[in-house]
This record gives sequence, structure tokens and C-alpha cells, in this order.
Amino acid sequence: MSDIYDIVIIGSGPAGLTAGIYTSRANLKTLCIAGAEWGGQLMKTSLVENYPGFAEGIMGPELMEKMRKQAERFGVKMVNENITEVDFSRQPFGVKTAGEAYRGKAVIIATGAEFKWLGLPGEQKLIGRGVSACATCDGAFFKDKKIVVVGGGDSAMEESLYLTKFASEVTIVHRRDQFRASKIMQDRVLQHPKIKVVWNAEVREVLGESKVEGVVLTNGQTLPAEGLFIAIGHSPATKLFEGKINLDPKFYVQRGGEKYQSMTNVPGIFVSGDVHDYHYRQAVTAAGYGCEAALDAERWLSENSGT
Repeated sequence: MSDIYDIVIIGSGPAGLTAGIYTSRANLKTLCIAGAEWGGQLMKTSLVENYPGFAEGIMGPELMEKMRKQAERFGVKMVNENITEVDFSRQPFGVKTAGEAYRGKAVIIATGAEFKWLGLPGEQKLIGRGVSACATCDGAFFKDKKIVVVGGGDSAMEESLYLTKFASEVTIVHRRDQFRASKIMQDRVLQHPKIKVVWNAEVREVLGESKVEGVVLTNGQTLPAEGLFIAIGHSPATKLFEGKINLDPKFYVQRGGEKYQSMTNVPGIFVSGDVHDYHYRQAVTAAGYGCEAALDAERWLSENSGT
């Protein structure tokens, strides 16, 4: 068993690394279980233009490298392994990887959420080259271009409406004959002059080698397009926490203690970023939540130093 840390952070996206910067600067002994594939969703993106401080934009992996180096500079210990088990039943709390077991007086969960993808051949290699799951992040890159959106819920409607600000044409492909979205969102989409809908079809193939050039549908249609936005939902990385802390019906971590907004139902266990936030899902909001969790954890530790 390793030494006891003041803070153990699980996750190394913008939320986890920002939390680490704050806790380590507060002179708290901090461990970050970064994961075998560290860095979160930004490691899979290309140019990021909406993160403050980079007037010309910055590549996602470069931004995460800078965040990690900043956290390490202040003393955060990084472990590039995946969590396999947690014990939140008593303090100090226990977390295990395949190679080691660690203990922490407080824990910040920042494991994020994964976009749900279609699982098509070539889909993953074209992420950042026309394939996206975030209109707010990437919509501005598609000015005057044709875009295909996959989905039928409120998220797909919101993404499609947002993309009309940039695209010349947005085509929604939905596998059923009606949307699942709320009526008001459906009405807005169906009445928008830039939006078309293809019902009872799915995307079977993404065309293009170095960038998206179109999609082939299961009904035999081929749609020319330079962008493919997947809006079929997200999966929060909370499997390990089931039965350990309260999760909502969508399996996102529940937060919002009376005194510490980022604390879960277990005192000393905090949460930040997309693992609880399914509304905004932006790097800058995740970083803000990381700051919040770090400040809450620091104050909680100072008030519970005897625990």
C-alpha cells in the first residue's frame, strides 16, 4: 500500500488536471490516476478555437500536454494506469489500479463521459477531419458546407439548429419515422429552411480517406457532405462507482451538497467535469468544475483534518 495522499484525482482531462493544479498549489499531496489513455476527449480533437488564451487556436493534444506539464510542475504525481476498483466506505479512501493500491483523504472524480459513436469503419480515423460529436466545438469549421447529423433526440435537434448558423445545408438522418425530441424542438427543426430530414435510414458508411466526403445510407442513398455530426448521446464513465456513490437515472454522478457544491453524497468524495455535467460538455466548463472541486476539497480537508 502506498503512502496516503491528501487528494486522489481520478481522470486527466481538463477537469482533473485543473483540479490537480489547484490542489498541488495549495500544498496538498496530490495523485492523479490519469488512465492508460490520458487527456480525455481533447486528445481526439484537432484544432481548438474556443479555449481562452489561444488567439490562433491550439491543437487538442497540445493543450492537454500543456495542462499536464503545468500540473506536474506544481508536484502532481501522475500514474498512467486505469482504475480497477474503489473503496469509498471508509477513510482514507482506497483506489486500485492493476499495478498498485493508493489511499487518499479526499477523492475528486473526473472520469468524463464518452461520446457514443456509430461504430462504422473509418469513423474513428476521420474524427477531427469532418466527423464530430460536438457542434459547439466544431461547427465554425463548416461554414457554407453540407452537413449530416445523426440522431433523433433533443441533443440532435439542438446540434442541427446550431449548425445552421454555419452550414449551407443540414440533413438529419434518423432511423425511425419520427423524432424522440420534445415537440417544440421538433417544430423548430422541421420548420427550418436549411434543415432536411431522411427518415427510416441509418448511416452505413462514411466516404473519404483524409476527410469526410459523404455518407452512404442503408436505404441506398449517398449524401455528399463535408461534415458528419453524431448526436446519439453520451456514456458517463461511472461503471466503477455504481453502488459506491449516488448516480442519476442516466448514470451521471449526482452532486450538490449544501455546503460543498461539488461533493457527492459521500463526504470527502467530490466530482468535476463531464462525468456529472451533461448540459455544457465544454473544455472550459470542465476546467471550471475542476477548480470548484479542488477548492471544495481543500476547504473540506481543512475543516475535517481530524478525520
